[in-house]
Amino acid sequence: MRLKLPGLDPFLLFLIGVVALASVLPCRGEGAVVFGWITNAAITLLFFLHGAKLSREAILAGVGHWRLHLLVALSTFVLFPALGLLIRFAGQGWIDPRNHLLDGLLFLCLLPSTVQSSIAFTSIAKGNVPAAVCSATLSNVAGVFITPVMVGVTMGALAKGGHGGIDLHSIESIALQLLLPFILGHLSRPLTTAFITRHKTLVGRVDRSSILLVVYTAFSAAVVEGLWKRLSAADIALVLVLDGLLLGLALLITTAASRLLRFNKADEIAIVFCGSKKSLASGVPMASVLFPPALVGPLIVPLMLFHQMQLMVCAVMARRYAAGFEAEAALDAAPAEA
Repeated sequence: MRLKLPGLDPFLLFLIGVVALASVLPCRGEGAVVFGWITNAAITLLFFLHGAKLSREAILAGVGHWRLHLLVALSTFVLFPALGLLIRFAGQGWIDPRNHLLDGLLFLCLLPSTVQSSIAFTSIAKGNVPAAVCSATLSNVAGVFITPVMVGVTMGALAKGGHGGIDLHSIESIALQLLLPFILGHLSRPLTTAFITRHKTLVGRVDRSSILLVVYTAFSAAVVEGLWKRLSAADIALVLVLDGLLLGLALLITTAASRLLRFNKADEIAIVFCGSKKSLASGVPMASVLFPPALVGPLIVPLMLFHQMQLMVCAVMARRYAAGFEAEAALDAAPAEA
């Protein structure tokens, strides 16, 4: 059976359209202030919905696989940051530091794993779905706490406050815009679960619309500051190469580690797909909270490119894993030769 390469994620096309709109018609002056208020409200709503969708039952169903969750966490919050720091150091001289693309690559490495696509690919590949649900969800929850701390340690000079770490005002912003709505959303589950279950499509559209709004506001500020005068096609091409290198190393190392530690195939699939992903849904609003508006645009360029790359590569891998399971099942079902 021939495997067809997946096309572009439709959401990426919307992201590209929003970037193009911000490049031609950026919000300025009072308009930028108004969009800033709306964006902050959208981020609060986004994290409220993230908390409301967090299912304790799904976490408990896979929580016993602590070795698997530990390996995913190490990949997400240790391996990726180490690779990001290495690439930022090695890339100096290749990419103009004023473009902040190397900083964007590092920020990408500090983010938690995705939830939806990690689970979807694990399911397609016939992997351990309950463990993937638990691991990806725990990664997202932990990222709300861990990512801002790591940004403060490794990118403090760029973060709001700019004093080599995140200042008290930034901590308050993170708490009010990310942690508090996330916690309130989760506590609201007895009241909101039925609505969210019935209106999954609407909730998904609100999620994505919020991200698009944040991207428009971020790129507007960056364009006003002269982003496209500094950023070249060669810079974008090099970021694509580095994104590919990051993804390839993550996939290779998580696969090798899961086999070295003798996980079964279903667990390996969950580890590979949860441990190699980075969340656009969490990364864009976090960047908006953690960094000055003019920096958010260039900082999320590597994340946007990585998002599409991980979807395309992992779609092919998931189908190959599934084909392998089907081949084994067919072999087992075949009658033994006389």
